[in-house]
Order: sequence, then structure tokens, then C-alpha cells
Amino acid sequence: MFMTLVISGCIDNRRMSNLTIDPQTTALVLIDLQQGIVARPSAPRSGPEIVQKSVRLAAKFRERQATVILVRLAFHSDNHDALNPPADAPVNPAGDRPSDWSELVPEIPGTGDIVVTKRHWGAFYGTELDLQLRRRGIRTIVLAGIATNFGVESTARQAYERGYEQVFVEDAMTSVSAELHEFTVKNILPRIGRVRSSEEVLQALSS
Repeated sequence: MFMTLVISGCIDNRRMSNLTIDPQTTALVLIDLQQGIVARPSAPRSGPEIVQKSVRLAAKFRERQATVILVRLAFHSDNHDALNPPADAPVNPAGDRPSDWSELVPEIPGTGDIVVTKRHWGAFYGTELDLQLRRRGIRTIVLAGIATNFGVESTARQAYERGYEQVFVEDAMTSVSAELHEFTVKNILPRIGRVRSSEEVLQALSS
């Protein structure tokens, strides 16, 4: 109950204006919906719940012939391309990983989707994401995935610094705890874009 009240409170003001989405200049960017991450415990929603929401979003974007970009995290088998600075609570995966750890969950990919592989939390640094967006004339990013305060937030900050407009699909995100998800949704994302539900995004695409 607490979380619902906080999140709804932080987005009440923005509901004064309708959301509009131009499929020609908008891309759906889904973060780290891959075998090794979707399977992890998460809150306030499970990984499979996020996949289900994301499948609906991606299907509608494809129906409108809009760009869908699937971002995954992957490392070389020797881990030498993974960040490893000294940290009190490192979160980057280390050690042996299953062979399918970096594979996108089978429900997600569709014909014509763009797959971007990253080595960091954020999806812009060291990847072709910015190039893929700009060469398609994309001005707005609809962002969702796992985890809210790691991969999603880092990508959102990088997109903001590059001048993209952003829509964050709150109910298509989750994190390692409800508290961390809530903090990002309440305090970070509304300052760099618009927080919406999946139903609002789907309705805007149908308009």
C-alpha cells in the first residue's frame, strides 16, 4: 500500500496532460530482459511479470512500425571487459555464468528488432545505441526493463544528457527491492522524463 501511494502521488500532476507518441520518432528500449537477469529475485514485481508487460509493449510498437531496441548485458568469458573497480558492495556479476546468461528471454525478440550489447549498467557508453537512434530520427525513448535503479536509471541519465525525451514505463520495471525501485521512480525519473503506466503508453500508441 505504501508504495502504491508514493508512486501515484509522484505522478498525479503529470496526468493533467495527455501522453502522445509519434511512432516515427519514438523507440521502445527494453533493458536486460535476458535469462540471467529475469530469473533473479526482484521487487515490487517478478522478472516474468516485467517480461509479460514488455511483450505487450513491443507488440504494439511493432504493430505501429516503431523502433524496438533490446539491450542485453554480456561479457567475454574471461570477464576482462567487465568493470571491476574496488567497491564495498559490487553488483556486477562475477565468476562463472550459465552459457545462456546473456541470451534474451525467448518471448521478447521480434523480427526487425535491434539488439544492443553493453558492458556497463548504461546502454549508451561504448555501444551503437545513440547511432541507431539518431540515424532513424528518434527523438523520444520509451524505457523499461530490469533493474530500475541500475540499468534503467543509468540508461535514462545518459539519454537525458544526450537530449532525448523520455517516457518511463513504471509497471514494466523492477529492481532488487521495492524500496530501490520506488526511490528511482519517485526521485530521479520524474526529473528527466515522464513516468507512465504500460496502459497509458499502449493507449497513446493506439491513438
